[in-house]
Amino acid sequence: MLFGCNKSVPFNPASDIPSLAGKVILVTGGNVGLGKQCIVQFARHNPRQIWLAARNPERGQAAADEMRQIVPNVPVRFLELDLASFDSIRKAAQTVLTESDRLDILMLNAGVMAVPPGLTKDGYEIEFGTNHMGHALLTRLLMPLLLKTADSGADVRVVSMTSTAFKQAPSDALDFARLKSTAEDMGGFGRYSQSKLANILWARHLAKLYPQLTVVSVHPGLVQTELMDRASDAPALLRAFRGVAKMMAVTVEQGAKNQLWASVSEGVKSGEYYEPVGISGQMTDNAKDDQLAEKLWDWTQKELAS
Repeated sequence: MLFGCNKSVPFNPASDIPSLAGKVILVTGGNVGLGKQCIVQFARHNPRQIWLAARNPERGQAAADEMRQIVPNVPVRFLELDLASFDSIRKAAQTVLTESDRLDILMLNAGVMAVPPGLTKDGYEIEFGTNHMGHALLTRLLMPLLLKTADSGADVRVVSMTSTAFKQAPSDALDFARLKSTAEDMGGFGRYSQSKLANILWARHLAKLYPQLTVVSVHPGLVQTELMDRASDAPALLRAFRGVAKMMAVTVEQGAKNQLWASVSEGVKSGEYYEPVGISGQMTDNAKDDQLAEKLWDWTQKELAS
């Protein structure tokens, strides 16, 4: 494929996902929407293990049970994970490290959008803390397992879900002074856009630091998921057109294709950002700012280390 072209890559999960025999996969937010759809598609290609990570044990276990009905004998296991709590993330990571000897695909799928102002349990702005800090800590803790798997010669992927909303991030790109505040004046969508820019910058720098991994960020498109329903702090105009947006949105079956493609296909370029399906070359100057990416990485690592 030609990177930077605007032509969508043909991708059919049923035929284009190769055999996943022997592979271990972890999907955050795996109980609903895009995450759930990805697990169903992965399950049909014989993986060794799929970790379904989600915050709510009842909903997570119910989703895992449902998947066993869709794909009999699927090796899916629920993993309790609250991305707004470092304690929960540490416990989840320890479970995986203890019980898995490899990790081939880490899909950082979960997230919140335009929720009311608040802080995570560890004091970060709720959208930035959940969408960026939580996934950054999870990846940091699982990195030894990812590297061990890559060292065995395996093709190891980290797929970070972002959104084209990153293009509407505040003019100062990342306001480091307010990342540990509720940042109410930014509005729910402004806070969301900032967190989605962080997802791209972080993935770009992770790819640079770990060339033995394939690390990308992906936008799924406008998809019919619960994320839009929960966007209670979105601008009034966006809320007013929510019904129209839903009619324009694609199904989760269609929306999941970009992240599935990025997690298994050949020709995926580490450090890139892709729009559906497999379209690169869509980053803004902020998203391509290597100095900003390094500043975010260093700030994040310092916070996680403390």
